Amino acid sequence: MSTQNELLKQLLSDIDAATTGVVRFFAGRTSRRSFLGKLGALATGMGAFPLLPMAREDAGNANALAAPAAGSEGAISEMGDEQSCDYWRYCAFSGQICSCCGGSMTQCPPGSETASVAWVGTCHNPLDGQDYLISYNDCCGKSACGRCGCHRSEGDRPVYFPSKSNSILWCFGSNSHAYHCTLARVVGKADAG
Repeated sequence: MSTQNELLKQLLSDIDAATTGVVRFFAGRTSRRSFLGKLGALATGMGAFPLLPMAREDAGNANALAAPAAGSEGAISEMGDEQSCDYWRYCAFSGQICSCCGGSMTQCPPGSETASVAWVGTCHNPLDGQDYLISYNDCCGKSACGRCGCHRSEGDRPVYFPSKSNSILWCFGSNSHAYHCTLARVVGKADAG
């Protein structure tokens, strides 16, 4: 038992000596003002951390939002013109509607790819009276489509809340940063609570 106590005392003594040496090393080479400046820069950088892009990928499923849940698209009663900005899925939409650009609401046109990050909105389907979570993914890799421009901002949040901001070019999550059009995929029913 005394050997364990002696080993513990020696370990604590070694940690204390190492810590003291490191602190004295930095104290001899930096001033308080320099240290406080670096600490302030670190604190400011940590404050900006939430502004970084948010990946919408699940490590086990690289296309967690790239494809809707099985049956979620087909089980929804829909009616209306999907090329119209007034279509119910476009409540938080910003960009060109992919249905007008050679794709659909859920598939990018040929030659473009789906960005792996997205913003989300909760839209009300007037046909069944339900609210649905909609994933808005940009299609990237081709120049802008230029047709069926639509900007609706229901539920849009400022840029510092990126997951619900439609004012960001979301192509930074793909191989090309060239924006083409935007998808509106149903992820599932929105929680009531």
